[in-house]
Amino acid sequence: MLYLVGLGLGDAEDITVKGLAAVRRCRRVYLEAYTSLLTVGKEALEEFYGRELILADRETVEQEADSILKEADVCDVAFLVVGDPFGATTHSDLVLRAVKLGIPYKVIHNASIMNAVGCCGLQLYNFGETVSIVFWTDTWKPESFFDKIEKNRQNGMHTLCLLDIKVKEQSLENLMKGRKIYEPPRYMSVNQAAEQLLTIIQNRRLQGEEPEITENTVCVGLARVGAPDQKIASGTLCQMSTVELGGPLHSLIVTGTMHPLELEMLKLFSVDRSSFENNAFQRTE
Repeated sequence: MLYLVGLGLGDAEDITVKGLAAVRRCRRVYLEAYTSLLTVGKEALEEFYGRELILADRETVEQEADSILKEADVCDVAFLVVGDPFGATTHSDLVLRAVKLGIPYKVIHNASIMNAVGCCGLQLYNFGETVSIVFWTDTWKPESFFDKIEKNRQNGMHTLCLLDIKVKEQSLENLMKGRKIYEPPRYMSVNQAAEQLLTIIQNRRLQGEEPEITENTVCVGLARVGAPDQKIASGTLCQMSTVELGGPLHSLIVTGTMHPLELEMLKLFSVDRSSFENNAFQRTE
């Protein structure tokens, strides 16, 4: 049996009772280590689970999936995912490979940012398409995610923006020379995401457009959701570019049309309450 086990969002203790029982009876236990991260390291997980963990980076999961599935038809193998197992499409690929090999699988779900984001007070059924905001480079500055946020907002929907994670990435030079030298991990902050959105707004105006999203659009910054030091801040997009939320992981929400109850909840986390008292930029039902 192949078990895909969600670990939740906080620390070692966020695994479910069912998930922990599965992990403890598996011969091999892999920890997916590139789509997200917990607030504790591999060692803390090993101590709590009572099992040695094998780190599975993007390369292992995408190119060497067969090594993970090896002998899973005759013994139990667990694949641990921060959040919920189906928070990333890569894990669907692992399931399809298992089925093709005749290996039975079981999914043990857990909380993920996709539902825990409701902690800020915005209603989950008012969210549109989730988008990913990637790190820009000097030569690559995609804006397609902005169009999706605008479409959501035109439909009155909020947008959850998942912010880029760079783990085990190679520089172009090392990649071209075939050197297995990796860059230090990087995690996009709410500030960086907001700055990129503000740049796109300026670019669109230079092209003669008036974007649906402006510097005064109400946004929510979230950091380390599910951890004891979780932080939430609400305010304008401009304020999100300077708010201090600390270490990773961060997420950003661009609001759509808000119910008065949602607005009241966001006031609990306001960077500057006067922003909410000036209703000029509020869109409420």
